[in-house]
This record gives sequence, structure tokens and C-alpha cells, in this order.
Amino acid sequence: MHAAVVHSFDELPRYDTIDVPVARTPDEVVVDVLAAGLHPRVRSGADGTHYTSEGTLPMVPGVDGVGRTPDGGLVYFVASDDAPGTMAARALVDRRRSITLPVDTDPVAVAAAMNPGMSSWVALRRRVGFQPGGSVLVLGATGNAGQLAVQIARHLGASRVIGAGRDAQHLELVDALGADEVVSLDGDDAGDRLGRAAGDVDVVVDYLWGRPTEQAMKAVLMARTDRSRPLAWVQVGSMAGPEIALPSFLLRAANLSVLGSGQGSVTTAGIVAELPALAALVASGVLTVDALAVPLADVEHAWTRPVRPGQRLVLVP
Repeated sequence: MHAAVVHSFDELPRYDTIDVPVARTPDEVVVDVLAAGLHPRVRSGADGTHYTSEGTLPMVPGVDGVGRTPDGGLVYFVASDDAPGTMAARALVDRRRSITLPVDTDPVAVAAAMNPGMSSWVALRRRVGFQPGGSVLVLGATGNAGQLAVQIARHLGASRVIGAGRDAQHLELVDALGADEVVSLDGDDAGDRLGRAAGDVDVVVDYLWGRPTEQAMKAVLMARTDRSRPLAWVQVGSMAGPEIALPSFLLRAANLSVLGSGQGSVTTAGIVAELPALAALVASGVLTVDALAVPLADVEHAWTRPVRPGQRLVLVP
């Protein structure tokens, strides 16, 4: 069958042929793949930089997808760690890592939105136990995951949602998606503006890390009306850098909890339990999704194709 195949971490995946996977246990089934999202997580896996990478080649990229089962059912699934990826004509699915979708679901929309949407959904539902009435700062709100995070925080009952990012034009879109306030991270006074807007939030969902987080963390903490009020800073992505310098006084001067949300910090069963509710929001159109379908045969071009912030490429076999 045809698939996207990584032969070297220094080269782009290419359209190639591999053997059709075979079910190994009663819990597994081989599905016809209808759509698989080209997420940042997929890119980092394909170039060997993701923290879960074991360096094994060749490999098929793709961490999730929408497929058709032999009995005609429509499923969203998360690939098993020991199975080939999802960017192929057919994929191996562990039924325990999949959910059934309504027959009229748009496979491309679900494939585009579930992975980025899951990042904030799981962070707020499983890592911090977010409660309606709380307030949220989305740091890095202009990207696909950040835009969904703004919508998800609002859906989960946030009383106030602030979106922060660099591009003023794209922040206008974040505003239209339901943010109460948007803050540009450009300019020497960005920290002051962020502190005034988000000083008293309850949760920060951070897709940036690196230098922007160093500046934002200090600004937000020093602007809090009551520094003993708990603040959960959830590290989800590292678009601006993999490390930060964290001054020790920030941990003493405020009630700050820094934690991560990602593969390994939540059990697979815990993640799968959250999928039906999120998929329902996507399928019903409650969440705005900007998806662009590209044929799997064009995977090399798709890998380098520029997209607007918030848009997610989806490969379609």
C-alpha cells in the first residue's frame, strides 16, 4: 500500500510503498484511512526531535486519524506507540484507543482539530481540573492549537479568556473566536500590557515557552492582586524554545504551580476518555476549524507548504 515514509531524519517523508499492517490481537483492526492531520507533533516525530522518538527508521509518520472499519463504521483513533503511523492508505487501530463517530462527520475537520484541540482540552480537564468561572490566559493564541484553546476555555465555562501572541492581524481572529481581550507580545512594553490584562488569571495554557514565557511569567506574577492566589501554569508547547530560565524568587513570591500536559503526563485511558466530548464539539461545528485537505501523494510538497496561522493541513489517501 502507499504511505508517507521517513527514511532519514534529515530528509522529508516521501510517498512510498509499505506492507499492509496486520492485526495482532483481538483488540486491533485494520482501517481504511480517510484523513490524517499534519500536526507539529507529527513533524517533530518525523525529524526525530520529539521527546518520545526512539530513532527507529524507516517510519510512517502520523499520530492520529479518521478511518473506516471493515464493517463500515467511522472512527477517530490515536495510533499505538508500537504501530506504524497514520499517514498511509490503511492503518492499524487498537479499538481501546479509538472512538466511534457519527456517520455524517467530516473526517477532514476531525483529523485537523482533535490533536491540537486535545492539548488544551486535556490540560484543562485532566491536569488542572478547571472549574467554570475561572479565568484563562492562552499564551501563543494565534496558532491552530491556541485558537482552539480560546474556544475550548470559553466552552468549559471560563469567565474570562485572554489570548496573547505576536501577530496583531492574527490576534484579531483570536478576538473574533471569543477572547475577552487580546495582547500583542511585540514591543518593549509587552510585559506591562500582559500583566495588566492577565495578572489575576487562574490558569495559563502555554504553547510558547522560551523567552516569551520568561517575560510573561514574571509580568503576570508581579501584577497579581493577591500573589497567594493559586496560578497553574500549564506547559503544552515549545514553539519559542525548549527551555526557560526560571528565577527562584518567582516560586517563593507567588503561589505558582508549573506543570506540563502531554504524552506521558496523562494516561492513555485518561486521554481516550476525553475524546468523545471533544469530537462531538468538532463534529457539531461548535469549534471553528480551518482545515486544508491535501492528497497523501503530495506529502513532500505538503510538508513545506506555507499555511496561515490556525490552518491545519490534513493528508487524504
